[in-house]
Amino acid sequence: MLEFRTSTPLTIGVELELQIVNRRDFNLTRGSSDLLVLLDKQKHGYDIKPEITESMIEIATSVHTRHREMLAELEAMRALLASAADKLNLGLAGGGAHPFQHWEDQRIFPADRYRLVSELYGYLAKQFTVYGQHIHIGCADGDEAVRLVHLLARHIPHFIALSASSPFYQGVDTLFQSSRLTSINAFPLSGYMPFVADWDAFNRYFDKMSSLKIVASMKDFYWDIRPKPEYGTVEIRVCDTPLSIDTAVALAAYAQTLSKYFFAQRDLAPMQDTYLTYSYNRFQACRFGLAGSSINPVSGQQLTIREDILHTFELLRDVAQELGTADAIALLRKRILDNQSDANWLRTKYQQSGSLSDVVRQQSKLWMMH
Repeated sequence: MLEFRTSTPLTIGVELELQIVNRRDFNLTRGSSDLLVLLDKQKHGYDIKPEITESMIEIATSVHTRHREMLAELEAMRALLASAADKLNLGLAGGGAHPFQHWEDQRIFPADRYRLVSELYGYLAKQFTVYGQHIHIGCADGDEAVRLVHLLARHIPHFIALSASSPFYQGVDTLFQSSRLTSINAFPLSGYMPFVADWDAFNRYFDKMSSLKIVASMKDFYWDIRPKPEYGTVEIRVCDTPLSIDTAVALAAYAQTLSKYFFAQRDLAPMQDTYLTYSYNRFQACRFGLAGSSINPVSGQQLTIREDILHTFELLRDVAQELGTADAIALLRKRILDNQSDANWLRTKYQQSGSLSDVVRQQSKLWMMH
């Protein structure tokens, strides 16, 4: 039986997966081991670790109650990472996928779990060289976590569209705002959590899947949102890594604000019908970003994702003021109203230079110095 560890409701934390590039043509490079060795020589206390391939590194914040404190911690982590990368003549960058790397060139990081993933999933493991932001929201217990997963599910297109930063993949403009999630779709346990009623029902589902030898732990579920019982959180996993830390923190603050609203609105009951339009709305967000369509499965109303997010921001106005996240919501609103997105920024840089290498040079400069 999985035990859900109690945590303080509405605490937040994020994980960011970063690209490691060379400074010659700005392709991905196998730099994580050297970077970690150099970082380990300093007493920094931050959570910085390898990811599945050697051209990735992951940073994770500590647990926060306020997003501004999280921003300060991420800025300090970035300064440490940028200094180490400079010494190794490496670049670091945000973005959900490297624009022109080839998956067959990647090397699996030599850790037992990653070797097992590679043996199980074959070439998909190397194709998993994509870069995401994960957002954790603290929950009092497993029942609250299950409820929050289902209530957040309708808003998943918001997080995809607001973070979309992977328009290029394998040297091609995919015509998607976020191509990253397509790589994750290939895994057999991707998608969304089954519509279970509470934590006991989730445990029965997990025990069944475990007895069938389909899963060994929660790590085997590649769902868009999932409970994280060992942390006592709900984890949103659909965001591309944004090009700047400010956007990453604003997204976490938006998730925190939505969660506060849902925790307070006890009359809101999760509905299985949410999942009737889930895959369609998710695709629209990946393909078209803010311009995509979002269908409400209950009313049948169809809005653009842009309109749906702006309506939600209005709904959350008082909650954001109370929580202290109004500035983060304002940042996201301004990006929407100005039609700014990381995917659009990357495409504009490519139109200006005609060089994907130069695009990566500029996105690396943005992340390391912004």
